[in-house]
Amino acid sequence: MNQYDRLLGADFLRATACLGVLLHHLAFRMDMNQVPEALQPVMRFLVYGSFGVSVFFVLSGFLLARPFWLALDRGLPMPDMRIYALRRLARIVPGFWLALLVSLLLDLGLGGAVLDGERTLRFVAGLLLVSDWHWVTLFPVDNNGPLWSIGFEVTAYLLLPLGMAALFALAVRNWGARLVWLGVIGIALLMHWLALHWTPIDEVERGWDHGLVGGAKAWMPRFNPIGFFAIFALGALAAGIQVLLEKQRGLIMDVAGGIALVSTVVIMAASMGDLTEGFGLLGIPYAFPWMPLAVGVALIALPSSLRLGQILDIAPVRFIARISFGIYVWHFLIMWVIGRVFPESFATAGSNGFAIWLGTSAAVIAITFVVATLSFYLVEQPVVRWARRLERAGEPRVRPAGASAN
Repeated sequence: MNQYDRLLGADFLRATACLGVLLHHLAFRMDMNQVPEALQPVMRFLVYGSFGVSVFFVLSGFLLARPFWLALDRGLPMPDMRIYALRRLARIVPGFWLALLVSLLLDLGLGGAVLDGERTLRFVAGLLLVSDWHWVTLFPVDNNGPLWSIGFEVTAYLLLPLGMAALFALAVRNWGARLVWLGVIGIALLMHWLALHWTPIDEVERGWDHGLVGGAKAWMPRFNPIGFFAIFALGALAAGIQVLLEKQRGLIMDVAGGIALVSTVVIMAASMGDLTEGFGLLGIPYAFPWMPLAVGVALIALPSSLRLGQILDIAPVRFIARISFGIYVWHFLIMWVIGRVFPESFATAGSNGFAIWLGTSAAVIAITFVVATLSFYLVEQPVVRWARRLERAGEPRVRPAGASAN
């Protein structure tokens, strides 16, 4: 596979996004008053690693929309929806279901939780990938908060083909199709605005001091599947532009990609001091639309760069990108288990708090990488390979010339 087939820069963005979310949750456990003064700006910046969620959505939209744009511009039919659905389920469901089930069992055993009606409802909603539609079910389990975003991703997977179907029906191509896609984004923003105004949430036990369900009430309705699809759709638009510009290779792409990456850091730094959700336009999280636009420009430029994309996508980065899903779905649970088994592991308020935090963080990162690697090679990759074999089994076989039709 050559460098352009790999879409240079995508692995770097995926790796930094998952590490950003991991470091966000670790930094949140540190008492900032005990951080050495020289390192406080760095620690406060790491708290905004939550913006990595936006990077994931833009990147997913970019990668999943690209085959649609290629088919559309060539006058071909839409990609096979059976294959599209099979690939998405194979890539997401096994690792997610395993993390979800292990999280629940550990919460019941190690955490002493009771499997009541609400906890069962939340778990089942997560299992069915529909937890994103209500604040009660937004967090499928109590001890693995990051699993909230999987339902949002799945909704975006479902909405993408619907939007693309409109483009194929209109038979519009090239730049005209990209302009029509802006209309799809506009419709998503309108639906998000309607959700803000038509789905008010009461103030009873609303807020993070009331646990994850209370936190979900604080997030919603600004956190809703349609708003996140708008982030995803910007990634899809970036894919449409990239396939039109991919042959424009040159130093200008290195410059554009570099500026875009620096812009993501500047946007995160500019958000410091505000809520880590970074509510942007229309209350959509993570500095919308500026953060997704910066990531989108990076995805457009880096595959056509002369050097920057290759420099960023070095072997360790590609490995982290490969196991990134496992890092995302397991790291918070590992933190929770360590905190339960070793109660002093996150006791960072004392004079030696920073040293404790460094040691615990190193342990969390090491264990997370081991678990994520095992998840990828023992669960995720085997299922993906099985799904690819299933795809080929479903393909019609070409009849040899002259063979009988009976």
